[in-house]
Amino acid sequence: MKIILASASPRRKELLKQIGLSFKTMPSTKEEIISKERPEEIVEELSYQKAVDICGQLTGTMKEDFVVIGADTVVSCWNQILGKPKNKEDAFDMLWELQGKSHQVYTGVTIAWKYEDMPAMFHTFHECTDVTVFPMTEEEIERYIDSGEPMDKAGAYAIQGRFAAYIQGICGDYANVVGLPVGRVYQELRQRDLLK
Repeated sequence: MKIILASASPRRKELLKQIGLSFKTMPSTKEEIISKERPEEIVEELSYQKAVDICGQLTGTMKEDFVVIGADTVVSCWNQILGKPKNKEDAFDMLWELQGKSHQVYTGVTIAWKYEDMPAMFHTFHECTDVTVFPMTEEEIERYIDSGEPMDKAGAYAIQGRFAAYIQGICGDYANVVGLPVGRVYQELRQRDLLK
């Protein structure tokens, strides 16, 4: 089956390549609509919207069976969701909130698959990883922001980048914090016989 990643994220692409999956990317550009409040429900809702969008675009045009993987990641600290920072000040506020504490990273994933002449099927789930950050000084936060790394990342940091210097520990799936729980994704595809 042809696998389509409904994301332009270089981190998600790298993770799927890491586990040996062959896939194409087709990012969803549909406006995200959030109607939920809990972080795990929000990421599931957004991943589902992405998968539905791309699945709908492919239906009728794709001649072979296909799988779409939609994903969305948020950082949650004290029930406050931290998305991508709007500017440097926003990034500073987020990192100041995270330093010296534990927080959660949620990734929602929706797998959509369609066989010829059959309606699409959908399966949605989420993963949660606890991340603990060492205390940071204002100067350390500013230096990290000046690197440019935080600006397109949920929670204003990349665990796989320079921010690794400030990670005290994690409990859960590391790949989930990067942006896609690929072990779980692989197992879900395998269980549904979608890796043919």
